Amino acid sequence: MQQHPGAPEPPPGCPAHGRVPLYTAEFGADPESYYAHLRRFGASAPVELAPGVEAELVTSYPAALQILQNPGTFVRDSRRWRALREGRVPADSPALPMMAYRPNALFSDGAEHARLRQAVTDSLATVDPHRLSRHVERVADYLIDRFADRPGGRADLVADYAQQLPLLVYSELFGCPADVGDRVIFGISGIFEGIDAERANEVLGTALHELVALKRKAPGDDVTSRLMEHPAGLSDDELVNQLVTLLSGGTAPLMSLISTGAALMLGDEKYSGTQYSTGLLVEDAVNEVLWRFAPIANYAVHYPVQDAELDGRVLETDQPVVISFAAANTDPVLSDNSSSLRGKAHLAFGAGPHVCPAKDPAILIGVAAIERLLNRMTDVDLAVAFEDLMWQPTPWSRTLTALPVRFTPVSPPRRPSAAIGQGAGPASAGRQHPQQARTNRWSTFLSWLKGM
Repeated sequence: MQQHPGAPEPPPGCPAHGRVPLYTAEFGADPESYYAHLRRFGASAPVELAPGVEAELVTSYPAALQILQNPGTFVRDSRRWRALREGRVPADSPALPMMAYRPNALFSDGAEHARLRQAVTDSLATVDPHRLSRHVERVADYLIDRFADRPGGRADLVADYAQQLPLLVYSELFGCPADVGDRVIFGISGIFEGIDAERANEVLGTALHELVALKRKAPGDDVTSRLMEHPAGLSDDELVNQLVTLLSGGTAPLMSLISTGAALMLGDEKYSGTQYSTGLLVEDAVNEVLWRFAPIANYAVHYPVQDAELDGRVLETDQPVVISFAAANTDPVLSDNSSSLRGKAHLAFGAGPHVCPAKDPAILIGVAAIERLLNRMTDVDLAVAFEDLMWQPTPWSRTLTALPVRFTPVSPPRRPSAAIGQGAGPASAGRQHPQQARTNRWSTFLSWLKGM
């Protein structure tokens, strides 16, 4: 094992030898210390993603690029995963929903990947950015209206805003009718929140199969219909699995991007200056999130087709190799003025043939959501210092558990009485039982929108 001189001691809770667990509260609280420790192994290090789930984590920026851009040696098809094939992965492992094979572009290689990815990229290219921006603003206004006049002027911008906004925006993008959209949101929310995840996954799958059946009969002006009409000729099973990745893989990182970006805007002094417009400041904050707090922290699981050496360590055939986008983006080599890598792009959206196809709409949604929040809530402040915010203990993402803020309550703009009469206005929604509110977010928003 290669050792680097002057390496830091293992952080608290991190074993000095063997595989380093990335699913603990200690890792969630201070991943940077863990990455600093893991770098002592070289370009990659042995980790445990969940109990009994072993992998090699790549922490080096140059090594991450080497793997991401070498699909001939490092493939994405997780049916190769040796430990899973040999029955050495617990059947109820929380890593399986993230790593198990699905017939979609994320887990495909070669010609099959090219076919599926082309359908995704072509369909996303039909999204009008101006229309998308307007819809983000409408969703933002709806969510802000629900807490803007809350007595005491307190809100959690994760639960009240950042978590819900991507779900509502994506329901529109993918053409979900009210009842299907409610079940899609229920499924994705349940998976994110760990609330009856098995049932949530079942509800999500059933709802997406129903959405595909509906669009087969009556296509619309939405991404689902574009996928369906694409010359690639996706089967219903392929369509559902593309949608699972696009919806769940798009909404969770966006929640992180919006909440962490808002936290920086409200809690970091360098964003309080007046020399730039709010828009430029928000774009700067979003870019900093992508560099320093990569929403997808550790993912892009690869499988070597043969044993490969990386900086003195052997990456074994068909054993998971995970890219740490977070560690690669903060690789000390990038801060070296003499390094040829200085100024290179961050890896928050990946690189190579599997680079995220939705990066442009994701940034647009993130920036628009933060701008609308700050324009509407002009005196909002963090209720705790930025450095005291808590993060979720997961290896996959860098996500705040909560973003408590305080503000002076303001009355939302008056809405037509029809919306309130339907029981869909912010006030009536706020009186709903929490479980009911969680299961009908999309239909409630649509009723609000119709009453505008």
